[in-house]
Amino acid sequence: MSDATVTGLGDRERRSGPLLRTIVGDVLRRTRLEQRRTLADVARAARVSMPYLSELERGRKEASSEVLAAICDALRIELPDLLAEVGRDLAEGRARRASTVRMEAMRHRRASSPVRRAGDVHCLLAA
Repeated sequence: MSDATVTGLGDRERRSGPLLRTIVGDVLRRTRLEQRRTLADVARAARVSMPYLSELERGRKEASSEVLAAICDALRIELPDLLAEVGRDLAEGRARRASTVRMEAMRHRRASSPVRRAGDVHCLLAA
């Protein structure tokens, strides 16, 4: 087995970003809550079980395209709008991870090159 093969729980923790099903679930739950609707109401309208919809919203299950379409109909949103919101959430997460990496790189660079010279520019980051 090569190093590139992803197996086991420990490897999931090393991924650079969240799973798609987690983001889809977050957007579905956020949309439902913004509409002030219950899990039971949306599950009934989508013709899925309430426990299954809950699992989808928590990112524990991955929905088929047919189930996603039914949930979107129940929420009165278009599937492309759901996917666009998922894309925005993924992009925001990527930007946050990139800024974290840059900050870690700055810390490493600062620790590895303590000599300061005239004209050096220093960047202070606030969290």
